[in-house]
Amino acid sequence: MTTIDLAFRNRLAPALLAFGFAAACTAPALALDGKWTPEQVLDLDPAWLKRQGLTVSPSALWDAKRGTGLLTGTVNIGGCSGAFVSASGLIVTNHHCLFGAVQEHSSPQRDLIANGFLARSRAEELPASTLRVEIPKRFTDVTAEVLAAVPADATPQARLAAIDAKKNALVAQCRMQADVKCKIAAFDDGVRYTLIESIELRDVRLVYAPPRAIGEYGGEIDNWSWPRHTGDFAIARAYAGADGRPADRSDANAAYAPEFYFPIAHKPLQEGDFVMILGYPGITYRSLIAEEMRERRERFFVRREELFGEWIAILDAAGENDAQGKIALAANLKGIHNRYKNAQGQIAGLDRGAMVAKQAERDDAVAAWAATHPEHAAAVAAREVLRAALKEREATWERDFLLNLVPLGAESPAGGIPPLPKALFYAATLAYHAEERAKPDAERAAGFAEADRGKIRERLRREQSQYFAPADRRLFAALVRRALALPEGQRIAAVDARFAGKSADAIEREIAALYANSPLFDADARDAMIDESAQTLAARNDPLLAFGAAWAAEVRALRARERDWNARAALYRPAWRRAVAAHAKAPIAPDANGTLRVSFAHVQGYAPRDGVRYTPFTTLRGVLEKHTGREPFDAPAAVRAAAASQPSMTVNFLADGDTSGGNSGSPVIDARGALVGINFDRVWENVAGDFGFNPEVSRNISVDIRYLLWMLRDVAGADALLQELQPRMLHSSPRRDARAERDAER
Repeated sequence: MTTIDLAFRNRLAPALLAFGFAAACTAPALALDGKWTPEQVLDLDPAWLKRQGLTVSPSALWDAKRGTGLLTGTVNIGGCSGAFVSASGLIVTNHHCLFGAVQEHSSPQRDLIANGFLARSRAEELPASTLRVEIPKRFTDVTAEVLAAVPADATPQARLAAIDAKKNALVAQCRMQADVKCKIAAFDDGVRYTLIESIELRDVRLVYAPPRAIGEYGGEIDNWSWPRHTGDFAIARAYAGADGRPADRSDANAAYAPEFYFPIAHKPLQEGDFVMILGYPGITYRSLIAEEMRERRERFFVRREELFGEWIAILDAAGENDAQGKIALAANLKGIHNRYKNAQGQIAGLDRGAMVAKQAERDDAVAAWAATHPEHAAAVAAREVLRAALKEREATWERDFLLNLVPLGAESPAGGIPPLPKALFYAATLAYHAEERAKPDAERAAGFAEADRGKIRERLRREQSQYFAPADRRLFAALVRRALALPEGQRIAAVDARFAGKSADAIEREIAALYANSPLFDADARDAMIDESAQTLAARNDPLLAFGAAWAAEVRALRARERDWNARAALYRPAWRRAVAAHAKAPIAPDANGTLRVSFAHVQGYAPRDGVRYTPFTTLRGVLEKHTGREPFDAPAAVRAAAASQPSMTVNFLADGDTSGGNSGSPVIDARGALVGINFDRVWENVAGDFGFNPEVSRNISVDIRYLLWMLRDVAGADALLQELQPRMLHSSPRRDARAERDAER
């Protein structure tokens, strides 16, 4: 195992080949597109980065030898991104990223969602029961070791089994370190494998969240749009044990002292300024061939739009006249609304840019080129295998889409939709986990290892605060109706066995009976069930649990089919992607996969259509102009009063960053590493940027950090918090300064 270090740059050509790069990394026409890994940043031409505006050394962002750098100030927080901004563990991220923590402590009598929250002392900070913070520590290229474990002439399935076994062994070895979380990430289905080590802090507390009227100003009307005037920011604090190591929630814990944190920038942004977006983008589709992109356009996003529209109507109706229910449903409804509009934007963007047709042209060009280059001849056959695998998937697509709606264990489905209906999530997760526990730990499905049991327990408990029985039963019925409408050959046996041939009223009565006496809705009872075997669970004779077990069996069969498809992708897509990179003769960043990335950008507006030009900044003046006194444009009176004296204060800004889902909460830093904003969205014309970068419309939306400071100072009166966030020249904490002094002495 060889850890990537600064000398990696001296091995540039083979490294680029291994990662799917072309050999030339200094092409002057290189665009700013790309979500670059920390290792890749060190391979980009420093002179080119300097011309773009970067003033610090690339190695200041990431020092691979020491596993440190400015990037360690960027954290993964609950599937979003965030940034340390003080020596005492303060983290800034988006309001919508901490929405679950706000909801957890809200009630009709104390509605923090509507009114916001501010802890005026550390004693008042609110624990976020299941929120975790991951801090990057080390990235190690293990591609050679993983692939060396594959037997000669192995079938695709045997090859994937050998790869998984080696990955599990490497992770198990890594986990022998105290307080280190380990995983192996595959890039573009196996062009490269990287062992990622991180520190996970388990005690995270809510410090500040603005009123919903600020954090969601503009609501779904403005979502994915520009101009925006949204204060999508919130603050948490990470805690550790007295020894500075990760610890469970305890009053004895102390604020975590990060090695690096971001100072607040002194100067306001100007159009054309260079910025960087650091974070954990979740999933993009740029490595897909045209036929796979067409499946996303014609099936996946179309079905998502249809389904989520139905779910939104159900949840809205269920919580309309129940204050507690409305609070319980708020986070789930927010997430579904976001995915619903995202699906619409993906469809519109793919069509507007003719992206599938253009990808087909690019694919044809690569295939023709590869046919004349013997070293890449395998790419032609690889493309055909990927096409064939897609045809197999499409034969059971509708059925598999429904089965994959309900995540199992601690996993989240692609796109981050919440687990609904929760009754089925509880039952199927417990059943699936019980089956996996009977296997040796190294042979268990991803997310069900012994080390994951605590996460499963926490996920089940977290969903309890978002459970509202009337809504959940209606969602269950909607899922059953969709399953009963599946064509022959795609039936779900678990649904047919209990509901086939029954009227709508009979189905609802049957579902009510499943919910009536089940212990699955008691968090303590579920905790006990996590440790039970499949036989013990079956002996409970709980109809809901039995249905969950039958559903889990269907999912298990689907996972076996998916494994076969994934085995072929892991063998053939790397060959295709290497040919794509060699043909491009330019660096290519891998698809987003939830790992730490850097995007380089400049502050600038754009032209969404003929005759229209958007400027890159919005101000408090726009907040006042949009105010109607009704949601979603109902600015609080205190904000309107304070804004009247400073209408030119910047609220949001645009940059041409290459971002995606998961970049919510990403710190936006300037050329010197100072924090200038917090990323929270993309423009409507760029929603389909997940499929390809278009410099004309690729714009990410961020909230200006000075708007957060203004809100704390002029509206919330948060003097103590402001004192902690005061602009400072150094980006390192006292702990970092001491380390630097020791290194200098050496």
